Amino acid sequence: MPAACGSVRVRELARRGRMRSSLSARVSALLDRVAGVNASGPSRTRKGVFSSAMATLWLVWLYAPLHEIWREGHHLRAGLGGATVVLFGLLVVAAFIVFWQPDSDDEPPRPAPAKSRVWLLLGIMSVVAVVLMLLAGATAVPVFIYVGVVASIMLPSRQSAAAVGLVVVIMLGTTVLIVGMHGPPFYLAFIPLVVWLLREVGKRGQRLQATARQHRAELAIIEERNRVARDVHDILGHSLTVITVKTELAQRLLELDPERARAEMADVERLAREALAGVRSTVGGLREVSLPGELANARTALRAAEIEAELPESGDLPIRHGVVFGWVLREAVTNVVRHSGAEHCWVRVTPTSLEVSDDGVGMADAAQNGSGLSGLHERVRATGGTLTLANRPEGGLRVLASFPETTKEPE
Repeated sequence: MPAACGSVRVRELARRGRMRSSLSARVSALLDRVAGVNASGPSRTRKGVFSSAMATLWLVWLYAPLHEIWREGHHLRAGLGGATVVLFGLLVVAAFIVFWQPDSDDEPPRPAPAKSRVWLLLGIMSVVAVVLMLLAGATAVPVFIYVGVVASIMLPSRQSAAAVGLVVVIMLGTTVLIVGMHGPPFYLAFIPLVVWLLREVGKRGQRLQATARQHRAELAIIEERNRVARDVHDILGHSLTVITVKTELAQRLLELDPERARAEMADVERLAREALAGVRSTVGGLREVSLPGELANARTALRAAEIEAELPESGDLPIRHGVVFGWVLREAVTNVVRHSGAEHCWVRVTPTSLEVSDDGVGMADAAQNGSGLSGLHERVRATGGTLTLANRPEGGLRVLASFPETTKEPE
C-alpha cells in the first residue's frame, strides 16, 4: 500500500512538472513572439518593439493635459480625461508597433502598410486629440505633435507633407486664434515639420547609399572583367606567340632534323596545355604568376625565336613585386618575339625595377602592330608603380617597370 501511494505521488509530481514545463514553454514562446525572437536570432520585430518602447517615453508629455484635467477636481471629467489620455497613448504605441517598419539588413522588407489604415489611425488620433483639447484646454494643443510625427513617419513623402502641413496649421491657428499667446509656445507647432524634414533627409540618404552600393557592385564587375581580359590576353598572347615560333621552327627542321622537330612539337603541345590551364585558372581567379617562372618561359621563348638573351639567374631575383614583374616580363618578351625583329634581348632586375630591352625596330612599329604593352600601365599603376616605354638611342625598345622604395606589393 505505501508503495502504491508512493507511485501515485510520483506520477502526480511528474504530471505537475510536465504542466509547469508546458506552461513555461508557452510563456517563453509568447515572450519571444512579442520580442521578435526566433531560432535564427533577432528579427525586425525586436527592433520595432525596442523603437516603440523608446517612442513611448515621449508620452510623458501627456502628463500636462492630464494634470490640468485632474486639477479641477471634477470626478467625471477627470475620469473621462484619464481614459482619453490612455487611449491616445495606446494609439501612439500601436502606430509604432503595427505600422512602423524599422530598417533591417538581415531581413527582406515587409509589405508597406495600407495607406487607408494609416489615414484611419491618424483620423482617430486627431479626434481623440480634439476631445482631449476640449477637456484640458490649451495644455492639450501639443498633443497634435504626436499626430504630425506619426504622419511624417508612416505615410509616403507627399502625403506625409500634406498631413504635417495640416497639423502645423491647426496648431498655429489654435494657439494664436483660440488660446492666444497665453497657451503653449507657438514654435512647438513646427516640431512635426522638423521630424518630417529629418525623415526625408534620412530617406534620401538611404537612397543614395543604395545607389552607391549598386555602383560599387557594377564597378567591381567591370574591374573583374578587365582583370580577366588582361590576364587572358597576357596568357594567350605569350603562349600563342611561342607556339607559332616553335611550329615554324619544327616545319623547317622536319626534313633536316626530325628528332628536334618532334621535340619542338612536343613543346608546342605542352605550351598549348599550359595555356588552356592558364585560361581556366584565370577565369576561376586562381592564376598565379611568378618572376622565376616567367624568366624560365622567357628563356625558352627567346631561344626558340633564335634571339640571344641575357637574363638574370633565379637566385638573384627580388621577392617584392615578383607578381607584377612577372606580368611585365611576360608581355615585354612576347612583344620582343612577335614584333621587334630583334637579335638581342636584355633583362635586368633590381628590388624596385624590371627592365627589358631589345635591339629591334623600336616602339613605333611595335605600337602599330598592337603589342598590348599599353595594358600593363593599369596593372603596374594599380600596385603603386610606373611603367615607361621608350625607344633606345642605339635602336630597339626599352620597357621599365619601377616602384618607389616604400611601396609594398599587395598581398
